[in-house]
Amino acid sequence: MRIEPTGTASLATRLAPTALTPLRWTLTALTVAGKFSPITTRRIFAVTSCADGYAAPFAPPRGTERIPVTVDERFRGEWLWRDHSLEKIREAGSAILYIHGGAFITCGLNTHRRLAAKIGRSANMPVLNIAYRQLPHAHITDTVDDCVSAYRYLLDEGFPAHRIILAGDSVGGGLTFLTAMRAYRHGLPMPAGIVALSPFGDLENTHRRTHPNAGRDAYIPTEALGVIARWGFRRDNTLDPSWSPINGDFTNLPPVLIQVGSTEILLSDAERLAQRCAEAKVRCTLQIWDRAPHAFQAAWDLLPEARTAINSIATFASRQAHDNVASGSTGSTVGSVCDGQPLAS
Repeated sequence: MRIEPTGTASLATRLAPTALTPLRWTLTALTVAGKFSPITTRRIFAVTSCADGYAAPFAPPRGTERIPVTVDERFRGEWLWRDHSLEKIREAGSAILYIHGGAFITCGLNTHRRLAAKIGRSANMPVLNIAYRQLPHAHITDTVDDCVSAYRYLLDEGFPAHRIILAGDSVGGGLTFLTAMRAYRHGLPMPAGIVALSPFGDLENTHRRTHPNAGRDAYIPTEALGVIARWGFRRDNTLDPSWSPINGDFTNLPPVLIQVGSTEILLSDAERLAQRCAEAKVRCTLQIWDRAPHAFQAAWDLLPEARTAINSIATFASRQAHDNVASGSTGSTVGSVCDGQPLAS
């Protein structure tokens, strides 16, 4: 077990829950309405799936070039790099596949371009940002297919698997695990590493309801993901356990970095994912950031912890991809950056 102390939360981070209050109220109202609504059709998500367009004005860090590409006929993607040339991107030799969050119903290229580009610039690696299919147009199994297709695209473009990093936030963080697991089952080589920011691990809500963080999250309701799963993914009134990364085979995964806030509801998922890595002897570092809100790295221009966290991601990605560390390294490291105390095992 490794401890990575960074001290207590900054003033900006301590004030974040107050700034997020309107969002918390809105999401809580929607979750309550969804939980008790007699409507259980996936078509209800058609409204939220349009939200990405409103984030189009958000520009990536200065000096970032954007190159739209056709990753697959079913979904779009874009390269984010300092050069506006696919040839230069290929010459970089390594790449990050970024899988955005958004609860399977919202967000996309526009909402996550700034974060993905910032991570890429910090790691000195080009980023393939993808807009995988979401509800109501696709089931989670289709979403994972898209992510694997994007990974295969990178391999076909000449990027060696041992120089590819899978990264994502929220549901995208969980999808990084599902993508690697599905890729292995398809006989594809494993990537160099996985970076999961505030990842979901389980479509079922049982563990989140009983976790100490139930009701403490700055803006994510405890029942939110469970309601989306109930409306969007159930078949014959059941959720297949294999759709949740926590139930997958962790044996062959590459080294993993997980970052999560200490008061997040998805701390429950992050802890369980880290524990599954430990059981499978997959090298895993779990960083718990004091009072940081869900996916706090996206606020890198406002929160000092977010910038520090991204630097940590860059160090991990560079070490795994540039130093050519072998995938599937054994040994588990579970560290904490929450008040300098180790995570209870």
